[in-house]
Amino acid sequence: MMSSSPAVLVLAPLGRDAKIAASILATNQIASHICDSLEETVSLLDEAQCLVVAEEALISSDRTRFAAWLENQPAWSDFPIVLLTMRGAEVDTRLAFLDRYLIVLERPFLASSLANSVRSALRARARQREVQSYIEQKQEVADRQKLLIRELHHRVKNTLANVRAMMGATVRSSGNVQDFVRDFSARLVSLADTHSMLTDDYWQTASLHRLLESELGHYETHDRPRIVLEGPNVALVADIAIPVGMAFHELASNSSKFGALSRPKGRLDVRWSVGTSGDTQVVNLAWRERDGPEVEQPKRRGFGTTLLERVVAVQCDAKVELNYHRDGLQFTMALPLRNTRLVPTY
Repeated sequence: MMSSSPAVLVLAPLGRDAKIAASILATNQIASHICDSLEETVSLLDEAQCLVVAEEALISSDRTRFAAWLENQPAWSDFPIVLLTMRGAEVDTRLAFLDRYLIVLERPFLASSLANSVRSALRARARQREVQSYIEQKQEVADRQKLLIRELHHRVKNTLANVRAMMGATVRSSGNVQDFVRDFSARLVSLADTHSMLTDDYWQTASLHRLLESELGHYETHDRPRIVLEGPNVALVADIAIPVGMAFHELASNSSKFGALSRPKGRLDVRWSVGTSGDTQVVNLAWRERDGPEVEQPKRRGFGTTLLERVVAVQCDAKVELNYHRDGLQFTMALPLRNTRLVPTY
Protein backbone atom coordinates (compact mmCIF):
# COMPACT_ATOMS: atom_id res chain seq x y z
CA MET A 1 0.00 0.00 0.00
CA MET A 2 1.05 3.62 -0.56
CA SER A 3 2.27 5.54 2.44
CA SER A 4 0.76 8.69 0.91
CA SER A 5 -1.44 9.13 -2.15
CA PRO A 6 0.65 9.69 -5.34
CA ALA A 7 -1.33 11.23 -8.16
CA VAL A 8 -0.34 8.60 -10.76
CA LEU A 9 -0.52 4.79 -10.66
CA VAL A 10 1.80 2.87 -12.97
CA LEU A 11 1.04 -0.72 -14.04
CA ALA A 12 3.56 -2.30 -16.42
CA PRO A 13 4.74 -5.56 -14.86
CA LEU A 14 6.82 -6.79 -17.81
CA GLY A 15 10.33 -5.50 -18.51
CA ARG A 16 11.54 -2.12 -17.29
CA ASP A 17 8.62 0.05 -18.51
CA ALA A 18 7.25 0.70 -15.01
CA LYS A 19 10.58 1.84 -13.55
CA ILE A 20 11.38 3.98 -16.60
CA ALA A 21 7.92 5.63 -16.49
CA ALA A 22 8.18 6.28 -12.74
CA SER A 23 11.65 7.76 -13.18
CA ILE A 24 10.49 10.09 -15.95
CA LEU A 25 7.54 11.26 -13.86
CA ALA A 26 9.75 11.80 -10.80
CA THR A 27 12.10 13.95 -12.90
CA ASN A 28 9.06 16.08 -13.79
CA GLN A 29 7.98 16.37 -10.12
CA ILE A 30 4.99 14.05 -10.60
CA ALA A 31 4.49 11.54 -7.77
CA SER A 32 3.74 7.97 -8.85
CA HIS A 33 3.31 4.49 -7.43
CA ILE A 34 4.22 1.27 -9.24
CA CYS A 35 1.54 -1.41 -8.89
CA ASP A 36 2.31 -5.12 -9.08
CA SER A 37 -1.07 -6.24 -10.40
CA LEU A 38 -4.37 -4.96 -11.78
CA GLU A 39 -6.05 -6.09 -8.55
CA GLU A 40 -3.78 -3.78 -6.52
CA THR A 41 -4.36 -0.99 -9.03
CA VAL A 42 -8.15 -1.19 -8.73
CA SER A 43 -7.91 -1.00 -4.93
CA LEU A 44 -6.02 2.32 -5.23
CA LEU A 45 -8.04 4.03 -7.97
CA ASP A 46 -10.30 5.98 -5.59
CA GLU A 47 -7.32 7.99 -4.29
CA ALA A 48 -5.41 8.34 -7.60
CA GLN A 49 -5.78 10.97 -10.33
CA CYS A 50 -4.43 9.08 -13.35
CA LEU A 51 -3.34 5.58 -14.47
CA VAL A 52 -0.41 4.78 -16.73
CA VAL A 53 -0.85 1.16 -17.87
CA ALA A 54 0.75 -1.13 -20.41
CA GLU A 55 -1.67 -2.75 -22.86
CA GLU A 56 -0.38 -6.26 -22.14
CA ALA A 57 -0.94 -5.81 -18.41
CA LEU A 58 -4.66 -5.37 -19.03
CA ILE A 59 -4.98 -8.10 -21.65
CA SER A 60 -3.33 -10.71 -19.42
CA SER A 61 -5.44 -9.86 -16.33
CA ASP A 62 -9.01 -10.33 -15.23
CA ARG A 63 -10.50 -6.95 -16.15
CA THR A 64 -13.94 -7.48 -14.58
CA ARG A 65 -13.42 -5.35 -11.42
CA PHE A 66 -11.54 -2.68 -13.38
CA ALA A 67 -14.30 -2.36 -15.98
CA ALA A 68 -16.95 -2.28 -13.24
CA TRP A 69 -15.09 0.50 -11.37
CA LEU A 70 -14.93 2.61 -14.53
CA GLU A 71 -18.58 1.95 -15.34
CA ASN A 72 -19.74 2.90 -11.84
CA GLN A 73 -17.97 6.27 -11.66
CA PRO A 74 -20.12 9.25 -10.65
CA ALA A 75 -21.48 11.47 -13.42
CA TRP A 76 -18.72 14.09 -13.00
CA SER A 77 -15.88 11.56 -13.37
CA ASP A 78 -14.02 10.29 -16.48
CA PHE A 79 -10.92 8.77 -14.91
CA PRO A 80 -7.96 9.44 -17.28
CA ILE A 81 -5.85 6.50 -18.48
CA VAL A 82 -2.56 6.67 -20.41
CA LEU A 83 -2.32 3.39 -22.33
CA LEU A 84 1.16 2.26 -23.43
CA THR A 85 0.92 0.38 -26.74
CA MET A 86 3.41 -0.99 -29.29
CA ARG A 87 4.21 1.34 -32.17
CA GLY A 88 2.09 0.74 -35.27
CA ALA A 89 -0.31 -1.67 -33.56
CA GLU A 90 -4.04 -1.09 -33.13
CA VAL A 91 -5.46 -1.05 -29.62
CA ASP A 92 -6.72 -4.53 -28.76
CA THR A 93 -10.50 -4.76 -29.23
CA ARG A 94 -10.81 -6.34 -25.79
CA LEU A 95 -9.97 -2.90 -24.38
CA ALA A 96 -12.76 -1.11 -26.22
CA PHE A 97 -14.40 -0.26 -22.86
CA LEU A 98 -11.55 2.24 -22.29
CA ASP A 99 -12.49 4.51 -25.21
CA ARG A 100 -13.99 7.27 -23.05
CA TYR A 101 -10.97 7.63 -20.81
CA LEU A 102 -8.00 6.86 -23.08
CA ILE A 103 -4.79 8.69 -24.01
CA VAL A 104 -2.73 6.34 -26.23
CA LEU A 105 1.07 6.55 -26.09
CA GLU A 106 3.10 4.33 -28.42
CA ARG A 107 6.34 2.70 -27.26
CA PRO A 108 9.15 3.48 -27.43
CA PHE A 109 8.20 6.98 -26.30
CA LEU A 110 10.06 10.17 -25.55
CA ALA A 111 10.30 11.18 -21.91
CA SER A 112 8.64 14.48 -22.78
CA SER A 113 5.75 12.64 -24.47
CA LEU A 114 4.98 10.65 -21.31
CA ALA A 115 5.32 13.70 -19.07
CA ASN A 116 3.07 15.81 -21.30
CA SER A 117 0.47 13.04 -21.61
CA VAL A 118 0.30 12.61 -17.84
CA ARG A 119 0.15 16.37 -17.24
CA SER A 120 -2.75 16.58 -19.70
CA ALA A 121 -4.51 13.75 -17.85
CA LEU A 122 -3.96 15.42 -14.48
CA ARG A 123 -5.33 18.75 -15.76
CA ALA A 124 -8.43 16.93 -17.01
CA ARG A 125 -8.84 15.24 -13.63
CA ALA A 126 -8.43 18.56 -11.82
CA ARG A 127 -11.25 20.05 -13.91
CA GLN A 128 -13.41 17.05 -13.07
CA ARG A 129 -12.73 17.60 -9.36
CA GLU A 130 -13.84 21.23 -9.76
CA VAL A 131 -17.09 19.98 -11.26
CA GLN A 132 -17.44 17.56 -8.34
CA SER A 133 -16.97 20.40 -5.86
CA TYR A 134 -19.55 22.54 -7.67
CA ILE A 135 -22.09 19.69 -7.70
CA GLU A 136 -21.53 18.98 -4.00
CA GLN A 137 -21.92 22.67 -3.12
CA LYS A 138 -25.20 22.82 -5.05
CA GLN A 139 -26.38 19.72 -3.23
CA GLU A 140 -25.47 21.27 0.13
CA VAL A 141 -27.51 24.35 -0.78
CA ALA A 142 -30.45 22.17 -1.84
CA ASP A 143 -30.23 20.15 1.38
CA ARG A 144 -30.17 23.34 3.47
CA GLN A 145 -33.21 24.68 1.62
CA LYS A 146 -35.09 21.47 2.41
CA LEU A 147 -34.06 21.78 6.05
CA LEU A 148 -35.18 25.41 6.18
CA ILE A 149 -38.56 24.50 4.67
CA ARG A 150 -39.02 21.80 7.32
CA GLU A 151 -37.85 24.31 9.94
CA LEU A 152 -40.40 26.87 8.72
CA HIS A 153 -43.18 24.27 8.75
CA HIS A 154 -42.22 23.18 12.25
CA ARG A 155 -41.85 26.77 13.50
CA VAL A 156 -45.22 27.90 12.08
CA LYS A 157 -47.05 24.93 13.63
CA ASN A 158 -45.42 25.55 17.01
CA THR A 159 -46.05 29.30 16.83
CA LEU A 160 -49.73 28.83 16.03
CA ALA A 161 -50.03 26.37 18.91
CA ASN A 162 -48.33 28.87 21.24
CA VAL A 163 -50.60 31.71 20.09
CA ARG A 164 -53.70 29.59 20.61
CA ALA A 165 -52.56 28.61 24.11
CA MET A 166 -51.72 32.22 24.96
CA MET A 167 -55.09 33.41 23.72
CA GLY A 168 -57.01 30.87 25.79
CA ALA A 169 -55.00 31.54 28.92
CA THR A 170 -55.25 35.32 28.49
CA VAL A 171 -59.03 35.10 28.07
CA ARG A 172 -59.32 33.13 31.31
CA SER A 173 -57.13 35.56 33.27
CA SER A 174 -58.58 38.82 31.91
CA GLY A 175 -61.29 40.72 33.71
CA ASN A 176 -62.41 42.66 30.64
CA VAL A 177 -61.71 43.20 26.94
CA GLN A 178 -59.17 45.95 27.59
CA ASP A 179 -57.13 43.68 29.88
CA PHE A 180 -57.26 40.92 27.27
CA VAL A 181 -56.07 43.19 24.45
CA ARG A 182 -53.24 44.61 26.55
CA ASP A 183 -51.92 41.29 27.88
CA PHE A 184 -52.40 39.31 24.67
CA SER A 185 -50.69 42.02 22.59
CA ALA A 186 -47.72 42.11 24.97
CA ARG A 187 -47.33 38.34 24.76
CA LEU A 188 -47.47 38.42 20.97
CA VAL A 189 -44.77 41.11 20.87
CA SER A 190 -42.55 39.03 23.15
CA LEU A 191 -43.03 35.95 20.96
CA ALA A 192 -42.27 38.01 17.83
CA ASP A 193 -39.07 39.40 19.41
CA THR A 194 -37.80 35.90 20.15
CA HIS A 195 -38.54 34.80 16.58
CA SER A 196 -36.66 37.84 15.29
CA MET A 197 -33.56 36.84 17.26
CA LEU A 198 -33.75 33.31 15.87
CA THR A 199 -34.26 34.50 12.30
CA ASP A 200 -31.43 37.03 12.49
CA ASP A 201 -28.98 34.33 13.57
CA TYR A 202 -27.60 32.06 10.79
CA TRP A 203 -27.54 29.05 13.12
CA GLN A 204 -31.14 29.65 14.29
CA THR A 205 -30.17 30.24 17.91
CA ALA A 206 -30.90 33.02 20.39
CA SER A 207 -28.63 34.36 23.12
CA LEU A 208 -29.88 33.81 26.67
CA HIS A 209 -28.56 37.24 27.66
CA ARG A 210 -30.36 38.92 24.75
CA LEU A 211 -33.66 37.19 25.61
CA LEU A 212 -33.46 38.57 29.14
CA GLU A 213 -32.33 41.99 27.93
CA SER A 214 -35.22 42.16 25.48
CA GLU A 215 -37.80 41.49 28.20
CA LEU A 216 -36.24 43.53 31.01
CA GLY A 217 -34.70 46.48 29.16
CA HIS A 218 -37.85 48.66 29.41
CA TYR A 219 -37.85 48.36 33.23
CA GLU A 220 -34.26 49.46 33.77
CA THR A 221 -33.52 52.93 35.19
CA HIS A 222 -30.28 54.29 33.80
CA ASP A 223 -29.64 56.79 36.61
CA ARG A 224 -29.86 54.04 39.23
CA PRO A 225 -29.48 50.59 37.62
CA ARG A 226 -31.61 48.03 39.42
CA ILE A 227 -31.41 44.97 37.16
CA VAL A 228 -28.35 42.69 37.15
CA LEU A 229 -27.87 40.14 34.36
CA GLU A 230 -24.77 38.05 34.87
CA GLY A 231 -23.61 34.82 33.24
CA PRO A 232 -21.63 33.31 30.37
CA ASN A 233 -22.67 33.48 26.73
CA VAL A 234 -25.25 30.75 26.08
CA ALA A 235 -26.92 30.08 22.71
CA LEU A 236 -30.37 28.46 22.82
CA VAL A 237 -31.81 26.54 19.87
CA ALA A 238 -35.33 27.50 18.80
CA ASP A 239 -37.13 24.62 20.55
CA ILE A 240 -35.74 25.95 23.84
CA ALA A 241 -35.52 29.68 23.11
CA ILE A 242 -39.21 30.17 22.32
CA PRO A 243 -40.72 28.76 25.56
CA VAL A 244 -37.89 30.21 27.68
CA GLY A 245 -38.39 33.63 26.08
CA MET A 246 -42.12 33.43 26.83
CA ALA A 247 -41.32 32.44 30.42
CA PHE A 248 -39.04 35.46 30.86
CA HIS A 249 -41.82 37.68 29.52
CA GLU A 250 -44.29 36.34 32.08
CA LEU A 251 -41.81 36.74 34.94
CA ALA A 252 -40.96 40.30 33.87
CA SER A 253 -44.60 41.23 33.33
CA ASN A 254 -45.66 39.88 36.73
CA SER A 255 -42.72 41.60 38.41
CA SER A 256 -43.66 44.94 36.83
CA LYS A 257 -47.27 44.57 38.07
CA PHE A 258 -46.90 42.89 41.46
CA GLY A 259 -43.21 42.35 42.20
CA ALA A 260 -39.91 44.18 42.63
CA LEU A 261 -40.06 45.98 39.29
CA SER A 262 -43.35 47.64 40.32
CA ARG A 263 -41.46 49.74 42.89
CA PRO A 264 -38.79 52.40 42.12
CA LYS A 265 -36.38 50.85 44.61
CA GLY A 266 -37.08 47.27 43.60
CA ARG A 267 -34.14 45.12 42.53
CA LEU A 268 -33.82 42.08 40.28
CA ASP A 269 -30.80 39.79 39.99
CA VAL A 270 -30.69 37.16 37.24
CA ARG A 271 -27.54 35.05 37.34
CA TRP A 272 -26.70 31.86 35.50
CA SER A 273 -23.85 29.41 35.06
CA VAL A 274 -23.21 26.37 32.88
CA GLY A 275 -22.46 22.98 34.41
CA THR A 276 -22.72 19.37 33.33
CA SER A 277 -25.03 16.49 34.15
CA GLY A 278 -23.57 13.32 32.69
CA ASP A 279 -22.80 14.14 29.05
CA THR A 280 -25.24 17.08 28.93
CA GLN A 281 -24.49 20.76 29.53
CA VAL A 282 -26.99 22.40 31.87
CA VAL A 283 -27.73 26.09 32.44
CA ASN A 284 -28.46 26.82 36.09
CA LEU A 285 -30.39 30.09 36.29
CA ALA A 286 -31.60 31.99 39.37
CA TRP A 287 -34.11 34.88 39.21
CA ARG A 288 -34.25 36.75 42.52
CA GLU A 289 -36.36 39.84 43.31
CA ARG A 290 -35.94 42.05 46.37
CA ASP A 291 -36.96 45.43 47.81
CA GLY A 292 -40.41 45.12 46.28
CA PRO A 293 -43.83 44.70 47.88
CA GLU A 294 -44.43 41.80 50.23
CA VAL A 295 -45.03 38.67 48.19
CA GLU A 296 -48.03 36.42 48.76
CA GLN A 297 -48.86 33.05 47.28
CA PRO A 298 -51.35 33.64 44.42
CA LYS A 299 -54.86 32.34 44.98
CA ARG A 300 -55.16 30.91 41.49
CA ARG A 301 -52.80 29.57 38.83
CA GLY A 302 -52.20 32.07 36.04
CA PHE A 303 -50.82 31.61 32.57
CA GLY A 304 -47.28 32.39 33.74
CA THR A 305 -47.29 29.63 36.37
CA THR A 306 -48.70 27.14 33.90
CA LEU A 307 -46.11 28.14 31.32
CA LEU A 308 -43.22 27.73 33.75
CA GLU A 309 -44.34 24.48 35.37
CA ARG A 310 -45.72 22.71 32.31
CA VAL A 311 -44.39 24.11 29.05
CA VAL A 312 -40.82 24.95 30.11
CA ALA A 313 -40.48 21.91 32.34
CA VAL A 314 -41.93 19.46 29.81
CA GLN A 315 -40.92 20.88 26.42
CA CYS A 316 -37.42 21.88 27.54
CA ASP A 317 -36.93 18.97 29.97
CA ALA A 318 -36.01 21.57 32.60
CA LYS A 319 -36.27 21.47 36.36
CA VAL A 320 -38.04 24.62 37.53
CA GLU A 321 -38.93 25.90 40.97
CA LEU A 322 -41.04 28.96 41.78
CA ASN A 323 -40.87 30.21 45.38
CA TYR A 324 -43.02 33.06 46.71
CA HIS A 325 -40.71 34.32 49.47
CA ARG A 326 -42.19 37.25 51.38
CA ASP A 327 -39.16 39.44 50.60
CA GLY A 328 -39.19 38.68 46.89
CA LEU A 329 -40.07 36.09 44.23
CA GLN A 330 -37.41 33.50 43.49
CA PHE A 331 -37.33 31.34 40.38
CA THR A 332 -34.69 28.72 39.60
CA MET A 333 -34.27 26.66 36.46
CA ALA A 334 -31.89 23.84 35.49
CA LEU A 335 -32.09 23.82 31.69
CA PRO A 336 -30.38 21.07 29.63
CA LEU A 337 -28.80 22.46 26.47
CA ARG A 338 -29.19 20.93 23.04
CA ASN A 339 -26.93 21.54 20.05
CA THR A 340 -29.44 20.59 17.36
CA ARG A 341 -33.01 21.45 16.47
CA LEU A 342 -35.74 18.87 16.86
CA VAL A 343 -37.02 19.39 13.31
CA PRO A 344 -39.20 16.45 12.27
CA THR A 345 -39.03 14.93 8.79
CA TYR A 346 -42.23 15.66 6.89
